[in-house]
Amino acid sequence: MLCPQLFHKILGVAFLLLLCCAQGKPARIPPLPSAAPMLENGLHERLLPGFLPLADNEMEDVTRQLDHEISRLEGVLHLEKMITTAGGKIFSTNGKKGNFETTLSTCKEAGGSIAAPRSLAENDAILYFVKSFNTYAYLGIKESLIPSTFQFLDGTKLNYTNWHLNEPSGKGEEECVEMYTDGTWNDKKCNQNRLIVCQF
Repeated sequence: MLCPQLFHKILGVAFLLLLCCAQGKPARIPPLPSAAPMLENGLHERLLPGFLPLADNEMEDVTRQLDHEISRLEGVLHLEKMITTAGGKIFSTNGKKGNFETTLSTCKEAGGSIAAPRSLAENDAILYFVKSFNTYAYLGIKESLIPSTFQFLDGTKLNYTNWHLNEPSGKGEEECVEMYTDGTWNDKKCNQNRLIVCQF
């Protein structure tokens, strides 16, 4: 059975991909409401607004059906090369390209963030898309105020790197980071169009 957090992540990715496919362009998706505030306000976890309370066996049936549907959806998305998982995260692409700012906003609108590998497994999950689409992708890493020193977008230090030989080499001229088709990284200007890969 999927944990609630993974369920919401898969559901968010599914809505993003379905809306993108239906509209042919990135969709503006509001974040899904959390059940946590309702529980904090004293509502019983089996009583949601607008729904009748469910008996334990009915709740189990609904949960099994949802797990089955999510499993099927996840399988389809894997086959369509639209999601991968690693490190407790879901990585997703809609197959479109954009510059760094477009990638940031597209991922944020979908309820996620730009893919930022913190381990070899996560790097490989992003590499799956880079190889599948045979193109480069921006990562959620930027140059700090110190030239040739890079950090995650939240300002934390890189705990994992996979720089290509003799990279980074931009010395303050290339603030963004892209992934090559071999999984290694290169510092690059932020105005190039690269594959949009998000994490949830």
